[in-house]
Amino acid sequence: MAPERDAARDAGWRAIRAASPAAKAGPAHGRLTFLGHSTLLIEVDDLRILTDPVLREGFGPVRRQVEAVLPELFADLDAVFISHGHHDHLDQPSLRRIPGRPTVIVPRGFGRLARRWDLGPVEEVEPGDHVTIDRVRLEVTYAEHSGKREPFGPVGPAIGVVIRGSRTAYFPGDTDLFPGLEALAGQLDVALLPVWGWGPTIGEGHMDPERAAEAAAILRPRLAVPIHWGTFYPAGLRRVAPEPFETPGSRFAEAVARLAPGVPVRVVAPGEAIDLEAR
Repeated sequence: MAPERDAARDAGWRAIRAASPAAKAGPAHGRLTFLGHSTLLIEVDDLRILTDPVLREGFGPVRRQVEAVLPELFADLDAVFISHGHHDHLDQPSLRRIPGRPTVIVPRGFGRLARRWDLGPVEEVEPGDHVTIDRVRLEVTYAEHSGKREPFGPVGPAIGVVIRGSRTAYFPGDTDLFPGLEALAGQLDVALLPVWGWGPTIGEGHMDPERAAEAAAILRPRLAVPIHWGTFYPAGLRRVAPEPFETPGSRFAEAVARLAPGVPVRVVAPGEAIDLEAR
């Protein structure tokens, strides 16, 4: 097992941030804000961590279909977690919009790129690593997905993370079902499960609503929330093929009702925040 370590931090930025902490941060605090696609603000105790930020209007021909995210939400972040190198998860212009210098956690192989962008302290991690930020433990997990940044690299693993504090949250990034997922069964307060992508079809290394419901049946979390849907779509396509954009969340809820009837589901709209109940 990999040794525990504290994440790298920018001491100067931390001193400024400590002067005006988040309004509700503190022991036994838990909140989740879904900001669309794979971007979530996860708050557990004193930790505020942002996942896979894509904050702008689109990338290439793929356009944002919901309100843009305001960077002001992230003025006191502790960390940014990047699950893999694909352009809808690792977006340099979006990272540059984030104020301050939070710790940037990237898959092993992407540290040099992240340091060149000069965003903040960089932690390179791989499945099995454990890092601690503000007394909250981050366990880096395997993900069944390509981690290469097309077209020319870098190459690194796709990863997820289990955030363990007064609440336990699982953010898998992009993944399909994989052997070993059952190791997390019964441990999670919330599982943030990807149910689609950004187009009319999805490729290898993704879950559709049915496969994500199978994951919910394996994990048995106290709450399942569908992510990675209902945010980006190719320009003009929504008028002629709206279903893959609009329905994956509700289809996931229906599939969980059949395959894992004991697992509650909350379909959260982009921009909506929910409190995570204490155990």
